[in-house]
Parts: sequence; structure tokens; C-alpha cells
Amino acid sequence: MSYNNRLDSSFMFVKQARSLAGKRRLKDLLLQKDNQFCADCNAPDPKWASANIGVFLCLKCCGVHRSLGSHISKVLSVTLDEWSDEELDAMMEVGGNSSANSIYEAYLPQGFTKPGPDASHEQRTKFIRSKYERQEFLKSSLRIVSGTGNNVRSNVSQVGTVNSLRSTSDSQNTEGKLGTLKVKVIKGTDLAIRDMLTSDPYVILKLGQQTVQTTVVKSNLNPVWNEELMLSVPRQFGLLNLNVFDYDMFSADDIMGEADIDLQPLISSAISFGDASMFDDMQIGKWLKSHNNALIDDSIVNIVDGKIKQEMTIKLQNVESGELDLELEWLPLAK
Repeated sequence: MSYNNRLDSSFMFVKQARSLAGKRRLKDLLLQKDNQFCADCNAPDPKWASANIGVFLCLKCCGVHRSLGSHISKVLSVTLDEWSDEELDAMMEVGGNSSANSIYEAYLPQGFTKPGPDASHEQRTKFIRSKYERQEFLKSSLRIVSGTGNNVRSNVSQVGTVNSLRSTSDSQNTEGKLGTLKVKVIKGTDLAIRDMLTSDPYVILKLGQQTVQTTVVKSNLNPVWNEELMLSVPRQFGLLNLNVFDYDMFSADDIMGEADIDLQPLISSAISFGDASMFDDMQIGKWLKSHNNALIDDSIVNIVDGKIKQEMTIKLQNVESGELDLELEWLPLAK
């Protein structure tokens, strides 16, 4: 057998092994009690799934999901279709019907009855569109905002995983505040030169009307801060704005780059899981790298030692060079 043939054989073996492993993961998830019935009508033995929402579906509800469009619900067969690693990971992150329904059905009206296995197509369509397309049973402040094309701004990621969206408790909404964000500015790499041969960088973070900043590191294009900055997070939070400046004693400080950080994956994951100390270390969300953001690589939201954290490396924008390493940590309101 030639070298190229051996490579092809090895590649096919690895591909088949990964496919089998993925199918086992999906089958194990499907065997969980809550996943043995359709998420929308409770029909037994569902054979379909919405990969980005993270629910298992019967054939009849699957047809309605397909009519929503793949930007809302990406439908795949549990047994017939090939699943990508990203689709499998999204499904695993949600955990299936119970977790997803606790989000999408969190605010079902009192006395409301979901369609059953024998419901008509019209009844299914009305309920499913209300549940996923119009998100009528989600708390309004936690609704996913659809972007252009297939981009969906959500928790976790562009694949629309909704494991990160769960209603906040009344105590968390006190005085319009969700919690506190701790941002650890770790270090900068290959920052831009703004003086003769170097720069004196510092970082400013802005969230709403709040502004915090690091100390100035003198004459260093690869500064190490390891400084923790605290910001209060309001219920209606926006992007976290980051700017790097070169300190000048006798003139205006020069800009050394900027970036916007989407807090939705971290905060909505944190709200979804509640008390992180009750869980083992695990991945609970993700902010995906794209041409629309400043991420160097995908940024994962993890539970680590009972705390919800997110590490990221940011490529500074509108500048010739420079990266920043950050660690975000969510601090919930005291009960």
C-alpha cells in the first residue's frame, strides 16, 4: 500500500471513529428520561433534534421547526444525519429538553396547556412559533436578539445555544442590577509604539456610565498587569468597551487600540446555572470567534472551583498590532 493510500486509510479510520463517538454521545443524551419525549408536544420516542436550540423532537413538530428556518432552528435526524462537532457540542451544552424548556417555557401563562401528541398542525405551529420565533414565554429582558443572516446573538454562541438564558430571580433584579463583573486584565502582547521606541500603556474599561482603569506600565510593549477591575452590571447591559492608551505627561494620551466585548455568553450562562458552587468544573457557554469581533480564538465560559469564569485573548482593533489577555468572572448578588 502506498504512503498516500495509508494516509487516506488512516484519515477514514479517524473520521469513522469520531463519527461513532459522536453518535454515542447523542444516544446517551437521548436516553435521559426528559429527552425520551418531544420537547414541544410530549410525544414519545423522538427521532429528531434542533441542534442549535438543544431539544429532541417528534416528526410532526420537526416539520414545524423546519418552517422556522435554520437561523432559528437547525433540524437534524438523530439517526440518519451526520452531526458536526460544533452541533454535538451545542446539544451537549444545553443538555436536552428539560434545560431548554426551563428557558423557553419559563413564563407560560397560568392555565396554559401545551399541544399534545395528537394536536393539529395548526395548534403545533401556533405554539412552536410563539415559543421559539417570538419567544413569548421568555422574560423580555432575556430574549435573544436576531441579527442579520444566520447570526443569532445569544448566550453562548452563534449556534444559538440557549443554555445560557434563564430568568433571573427577584433578588437578582434588585434596583436594576444583575450582579458584578470582575475583569482581570492579565497582560498585553506586542502593543503599538506611541513614543520614540516604546509606550506607557494602560487599559480603560467602560460599561454604561461606569469607567475603570489599570495602572500605567512604563516603557513596556508587553506589559503585565494582573489587575482586577470591578463593574456593576445593570439589567439592560450592553457591550463592554475596552481601550488601551499610551500615557503622556505633557500632551493628550495616544490611543493604542480598542475592542468591544460581548458579555451575553458569560452573564446569561451564569444566570442559567445559578449557584455555581453546586456544580463540578464544566463548560457552560461559549463566545465564538468571528470576523465581527476581536477574539483570537473561541472564548469558553467555565465553572472553575465553584466560580463562573471566561478567559479570552483580544486582538486590539484599529491599530497596527497588539493583543490583550483577560479573565472575566461573574459575581452574583448576595442572597
